[in-house]
Amino acid sequence: MTHPIVPQIIELAAPVADELELEIVGVIFHTNQRPPVLRVDIRNPHQDTGLDDCERMSRALEASLDAAEIIPDTYVLEVSSPGISRQLTTDREFIAFKGFPVIVWTSPPYDGQQEWTGQLIRRDEATVYLNQKGRIVEIPRTLVTKVQMNESR
Repeated sequence: MTHPIVPQIIELAAPVADELELEIVGVIFHTNQRPPVLRVDIRNPHQDTGLDDCERMSRALEASLDAAEIIPDTYVLEVSSPGISRQLTTDREFIAFKGFPVIVWTSPPYDGQQEWTGQLIRRDEATVYLNQKGRIVEIPRTLVTKVQMNESR
């Protein structure tokens, strides 16, 4: 369940990221920890996301959050890169990671398989498209339970 404050944080963080030529790929507010932890995942669309990107975003976002006073109490801000083993969920992620190796899980199995690997081509309303060594595989989205980046390129 998304914390009700997350949309406000995204609204505030997106222009900060744009100014630094970065993208916000996820925001989670962990209120079950003391102090609460605000985790913001970023991506550098021009190169591998590095520690410098996280530090720049952290400093800039911290200043904006403090000025906006959205979070009234003490909290910890964590800015990080989601890494390659992350799950793809949004249309933007499916576009950004086109051509990357992914694993697609289905339930029930599709065409006798429950796990599909290949290069991500695209996703539309009905289908996830993979390239398996030149062969196009079309997996119905109604059967897809998870799509994740594949680390073992």
